[in-house]
Amino acid sequence: MFKIGLTGGIASGKSTVLTYFKDKGIPYIDADIVAREVVEPGTEGLEAIVDAFGSNVLHDDGTLNREALGAIVFHNEEKRRQLNDCLKEHIRNRIMELTAYYESNRTAVLIYDIPLLIEGEWYTMMDEVWLVYVNESTQIERLMSRNGFSKKDALARINSQMRLDDKRSFADVIINNSDTPQALTAQLDTIWSERLELLLQKSQ
Repeated sequence: MFKIGLTGGIASGKSTVLTYFKDKGIPYIDADIVAREVVEPGTEGLEAIVDAFGSNVLHDDGTLNREALGAIVFHNEEKRRQLNDCLKEHIRNRIMELTAYYESNRTAVLIYDIPLLIEGEWYTMMDEVWLVYVNESTQIERLMSRNGFSKKDALARINSQMRLDDKRSFADVIINNSDTPQALTAQLDTIWSERLELLLQKSQ
C-alpha cells in the first residue's frame, strides 16, 4: 500500500486538495475525525481529558464541551501540550488500526491528512509527503477574508504552527496554492495523471 502524507497549514487549501482526491475515490484517514472519535463518551481519551482538566469540560450529557476546553488551552501553551499528551497515544493507536484495515483490504493508495504530520514524525512512515504550500502574504490575506481576522490575529494563528517554508524540506511533492483555484486544479490534474493513476494501474 502506497502511503501519502498530506500536510499544509491554516488557510493553505489542504482540505480543497484532499476533496479533489476523495472525489477520485482515493481512501483517506483524517486525523481530525480520529481526534473526535477518541473523545466520544466512554472512551479512554475522554477519561484522560477529564482527569487532566476536570469535569467542567463536559456537557451535561457527558459529551466533550469543546468550547470550554478550547478556552483553557488556546492561550496556554503548557495546557495545550498537556491536552496533546492526553490524546497522542489514542490518536496514534486508532490511525494504526485504520491503516491495518486498509492494508488487509489490499488498498493501493491511502492518503493521511494529519495536521502535525511533520511535528508528530508521522512523515517517517509515509512513502511520500505532499505539502500544500501558500506564501505567507496570501495566507494572511485568506485568513483575514475567510475568518474576519485582523492582520495581528491572522499572524498569531499562522505563527502558532510550523512555518510552511520549514516544511518544504520534508516534502516530496509541493502543491503551490498561492495562485488561482484554476491553477491549483491544473496541478492536481497533473499529479493525478502522472502519479496516482499509474500507481492504481500497477496495483490492479
